[in-house]
Amino acid sequence: QILHRDEGVDIPYQILIRGIYMVIEANNGLIVMWDQRANMFIKLSPNFKGAVCGLCGNFDGNANNDFMLRSHEVVIKPLDFGNDWKESNSCPVTTEIRNPCSNNPYRQSWAQKECSIIKSGVFTTCHYQVDPNHFYDACVRDSCACDSGGDHDCLCTAIAAYAQACNEAGACVAWRTPKICPLFCDYYNAPGNCDWQYKPCGAPCLQTCRNPTGQCSSQILALEGKTNKQTNKQTNKQTNKKLAFYLMSAMTTEHYE
Repeated sequence: QILHRDEGVDIPYQILIRGIYMVIEANNGLIVMWDQRANMFIKLSPNFKGAVCGLCGNFDGNANNDFMLRSHEVVIKPLDFGNDWKESNSCPVTTEIRNPCSNNPYRQSWAQKECSIIKSGVFTTCHYQVDPNHFYDACVRDSCACDSGGDHDCLCTAIAAYAQACNEAGACVAWRTPKICPLFCDYYNAPGNCDWQYKPCGAPCLQTCRNPTGQCSSQILALEGKTNKQTNKQTNKQTNKKLAFYLMSAMTTEHYE
């Protein structure tokens, strides 16, 4: 079967800043949420259920058939699936999946120790709703892979991915501390004031200059970040740039039992 693709049409969209996330919301039901680091979440309207294909799966509610090739054949091996969806034939064929902890064995014990927060009592309220094992394994792999700087960024974004999954499942976990992937929103308060505060599961939709109506898609749940206690509005563009610069600074972590 030959699948023909048209040239597509321009889809209107808007860009919002929600806490630490940049959100692109298109009016066709596509939402992309990026934490401006390494985590990206893609959401689709239920209208697309079972009508899409590719590396993100077919969105039919059955995870067992997500490894579907262009020919609609379902395979088991991730390598077969990934190689089939290459954008260009000039891309080399991948023949093996390398374990970053095997390539960088000196980082494995550190990664396991730091990522253990996902399985610790900090996330107890979420463990029965979202299985932590997959996220822990991903955290260890990502933390082992970051061996050329930015190792704490890889660690923190991996932990944040589990926290976001917990949030979407209804378990809001305040896991960040001054020593574990901190976000210091009080840095932006004027002397003597406490208007800006960090919220692990902030307001789901805020009225901002970019979103004057304060109306957002119901698919976007509460996202962590800074909120204004008095006005419940985002900062202006200059302060957002200041915050973005600060969040890109190095973060420190510690083992948490």
